[in-house]
Amino acid sequence: MIRFVIAPDGAVVPDLGARLPGRGIWLSALGDVVETARTRGGFARAARGPVTVSPDLLSGLQRALARRIGEQLGLARRAGQAVAGFTKVREWLETGRAALIVQAADGSPDERARLLRGWQGTVVTPLDGAALGGVFGRDHAVHVAVAAGRLAVRIGEDAERLDGLRTPPAGGRPTGRSGRNEGKVQAGR
Repeated sequence: MIRFVIAPDGAVVPDLGARLPGRGIWLSALGDVVETARTRGGFARAARGPVTVSPDLLSGLQRALARRIGEQLGLARRAGQAVAGFTKVREWLETGRAALIVQAADGSPDERARLLRGWQGTVVTPLDGAALGGVFGRDHAVHVAVAAGRLAVRIGEDAERLDGLRTPPAGGRPTGRSGRNEGKVQAGR
């Protein structure tokens, strides 16, 4: 889910950290749900008043989540909780230190699979190789391991939200996402 709040000027503002003051409007982290709420007045109904919704809300939300994931990976790297590169990541996998693997979305599928041989943990692919490399001071990175902790959890959750916003529904909702209130706009505190 993604929380939105209404700014004093009536603009709809994504609250990715769910910390901004005000009454929250919660949406499922699915691109078609956000677009439907934007185009069909879902935000105005939930806010019980007129609001201003940016026409590029979905793409702006995707950029903000990608930036947030990069920032969190940077924090993990500086804290010694993340490493990049095939050899270092493989070592973390073998020693059990890795809780989350972040791989470049544009990396070779064969190379990505070769690294994960036998590992059953969580793997996400939210960023391209250049963005991952930028976090680690390189031109390009394909494999990143993150140690267990709050940063790994946040990176995994944000990557899942970003994937939901990027994935177009094929004959309905993407699989693996279900919930009683899915697709509905919910207002809350």
